[in-house]
Amino acid sequence: MAIKLYIVFYSMYGHVERLAEEIKKGAASVEGVEAKLWQVPETLTEDVLGKMSAPSKSDVPIITPTELPEADGLVFGFPTRFGMMAAQFKAFLDSTGGLWRTQQLAGKPAGVFYSTGSQGGGQETTALTAITQLVHHGMIFVPIGYTFGAGMFEMEHVKGGSPYGAGTFAGDGSRKPTTLELEQAFHQGKYLATITKKLKGSA
Repeated sequence: MAIKLYIVFYSMYGHVERLAEEIKKGAASVEGVEAKLWQVPETLTEDVLGKMSAPSKSDVPIITPTELPEADGLVFGFPTRFGMMAAQFKAFLDSTGGLWRTQQLAGKPAGVFYSTGSQGGGQETTALTAITQLVHHGMIFVPIGYTFGAGMFEMEHVKGGSPYGAGTFAGDGSRKPTTLELEQAFHQGKYLATITKKLKGSA
């Protein structure tokens, strides 16, 4: 039976979704792993989204809390709002109280990835504050550490991400994830899939 890795994200302008796509590719590159993309429900109205010039959502299916326990491993992605995860993703996690009461996600490996508007926009604070959500569910936080190698020490070009997980900088919205940022996202997917496979195999 295939190992299931769910990449669950919220993306308003597409930056986080682009990272999610690469994470899926990385996870799917591990033999025996089935990776699937999901997005969380939008909480803003179409009128508000229109005023924010947000593009239409992609056709990635919307996940419900009851589907989370099906996964053997999880990767959560979100843009940053004032140094923390966007409210849309927090609202989704707030709806998982039933899973928390029964600890249905306990013991599952989980990682995070993110997008900020600037280098000082909260890449690490967003990851750090997101860990509290994993802890209360009993999930096992899996950072990428410095397993990405030389890419972690890039100093000549602006690069998002950290030992906590893959990341990108959106700037005013026109900046897209760079090749190096996408490579880090691919690495995170592959790394977390490998860890998930090991944990599942030893269970």
